[in-house]
Parts: sequence; C-alpha cells; structure tokens
Amino acid sequence: MTRRFLALGDSYTIGEGVRVAERWPPRVAATIRKMGVQLDEPTIVAKTGWTTRELRSALDSMAPPLNEDFDIVSLLIGVNDQYRSLGVEAFRGGLLDLLSRVVRYAAGDATRVVIVSIPDWSVTPFARADARSPTTIAEEIDRFNAVTRDEARRIGAAFVDVTSITREARDDHTLLAPDGLHPSGAMYARWVLAITPVVAKALAQQPRRD
Repeated sequence: MTRRFLALGDSYTIGEGVRVAERWPPRVAATIRKMGVQLDEPTIVAKTGWTTRELRSALDSMAPPLNEDFDIVSLLIGVNDQYRSLGVEAFRGGLLDLLSRVVRYAAGDATRVVIVSIPDWSVTPFARADARSPTTIAEEIDRFNAVTRDEARRIGAAFVDVTSITREARDDHTLLAPDGLHPSGAMYARWVLAITPVVAKALAQQPRRD
C-alpha cells in the first residue's frame, strides 16, 4: 500500500523562490521511492509568512479536515514568529498546539512525526535591512530551535537540524534563491540528504499496510 506524507509549514516548506520540483518535501518523497518504498507525493499545507498561529488557523478552516492517518508528518514552523518578534514563550504555546495536531494527523504515533529546525536567515542579504544585528537574529533563532528540539524530543518525534546547513549561505550565495532570503534548489538538495534518512527510518519502523 502506498504511504502518505503530510508536510506542514511556511515558506520553507512551500519552497518560496524555487520551482515546484526543487521543494524539499517532493524531493524527499522521490528519494524514498527510489529506495523501494511506495510514498505518495506529499500533501503540503504551507504558505509564505505563516506563523504558528496562522498555520493553526488554516488547519482549523480546512474543509474537509485533514485525514488523521498519515504515515509521515513533517512540521517546519517558527521563523515568522521570530521575525515578527512574537517571543519565545508565545512560540512555545503555538508549537505545543501544533505538535498535538501533527501527532493526531500521524494516527496518534509521534514516531511518524519529523520536526525540521528553523533556518538561520541572519546570514542572508535580506538581513542587512533588519534593525537587529545578524548576531541577535542568530541567537534568537537558536533559542526558538532549542524549544522546538526539546518539545520534539519530549513527545518522541524526530528532530532534524538544517540550521547549520543554512549558515553555509554566509559564504556561498548559490545556496540562496534570487530573492536573497530563501534557500535555492542547491540548498534544498542538502536538506534532502539530512531529512530523507530520518523519514526512511520512521517508515521502516511501521508495520506494512497491504
């Protein structure tokens, strides 16, 4: 039976600034299929600019609501909470609500959930126009990611760090899309290398559904 993949998030999941084929969720799915596992094209619920609150509102308004039997559910959210200076504790509250939802979408099984870290946009040309210094932005993102990592581990979900990969764009702007902010296809290719083994492991632990 073909497995099902739900990807939730913001611009980094929808792939702002790159072609559809360069987004990381479809590329992960394609790589998994090459490994001999039947995995559908991902259902993506994401939009550029979404905060945790806006993603939650979008999920609330979906009709019909999402199925609650996905084999893999990914979540990458929080950069817009950080960008808008909404605060770490407000982010934690929104994240906790979303984590309860993603586990539900994964048939109640947190081992089917993959949480991806927030990229560090402080290294991008876009950050030069921000009143905060790159150091301050990076420190804030580290604090947000610490919350994400700890809460993912608390519920037994996988956590994938792509933040360190995004910091390579400081010296290599080929890793950025033309907007000078979002990852390029080359950057997402590196994410795929980090995320795919985690997804493959989660799928391998599940009983076959024939």
